[in-house]
Amino acid sequence: MGGTRATPLAAWKIEDFVGSLTAMSPNTQSAYRSDVERFAQWVSEEHDAQRPEAVTRTMVKQYLAFLTTSKPTEHAKGTHAKRTIARKLAALRRYFSWLLRQSGKKVENPTVGVRAPNGEGRLPRILNADQLDALLTGSEIEDDPVWRSARDVAIVELLYGSGLRVSELCTLELANVDLKNKAASVWGKGSKERRVPLNEPTVAAIDLWMKHRHELAGPSSNALFFNERGKQLTPRDVRRILDRRSIDPTHPHALRHTFATHLLDNGADLRAVQELLGHANVVTTQRYTHVSKERLQSAYLSSHPRA
Repeated sequence: MGGTRATPLAAWKIEDFVGSLTAMSPNTQSAYRSDVERFAQWVSEEHDAQRPEAVTRTMVKQYLAFLTTSKPTEHAKGTHAKRTIARKLAALRRYFSWLLRQSGKKVENPTVGVRAPNGEGRLPRILNADQLDALLTGSEIEDDPVWRSARDVAIVELLYGSGLRVSELCTLELANVDLKNKAASVWGKGSKERRVPLNEPTVAAIDLWMKHRHELAGPSSNALFFNERGKQLTPRDVRRILDRRSIDPTHPHALRHTFATHLLDNGADLRAVQELLGHANVVTTQRYTHVSKERLQSAYLSSHPRA
């Protein structure tokens, strides 16, 4: 098994497929591209299937079985997460559905009837008070230049104070931020624009950063945030910033989770939280209500004398 010849990816028309994903975010498009390319490589090496038309349902099932036991990379620990495998299958379903529509042929979709492993059902991770304080104050960091501290605090305040996705934060431009009216316009998934409020600490943090922004970027630059090389901030840059400031390993999305849960904990309407987060479906927002219920139950059990 396991040949070494290159996969004829041109036969798979992956660029055309990705071009059809106009309603998806750039991150999702990139993930789907990678998912299809890796599947194409695998069926080429393991089954000598050089074209998508040669793929069978059995091959797809065997690929999923392979993913459940293989490591994501050569140096990674453990195996692919169930949610990752489910996404890879979703990418293949989308791809083969697109391919059949393009070809017009009445042939079987090899992903029909194939099921992904059940998701782990993990609830969103919520940061506690100490973790938030460390991120917001950077109390563990000494001798940072003023520009770095100002930038990093503004980033954390935006992620937690307005519940932005990290991709939304990285693409913010100066024109998107209205400090006077305490609001920002962001582009979310599916290229949908929404307006989010900025709280007082966020406005103050951005205002301070604006006084030092020129130290990293020229006056003609439009991006709100930059890395140390003067380039527009990337999600990887944000993760590095949080790693420097956090007392525990923290993903940028944990701040968004914490934002939503804290709103619901304090009585915010579910539909309002949905709008603030930019969720297309309220079901996606509802998972935060489970977190709130768990937190309330935990508080009751630990505090009530008869619990």
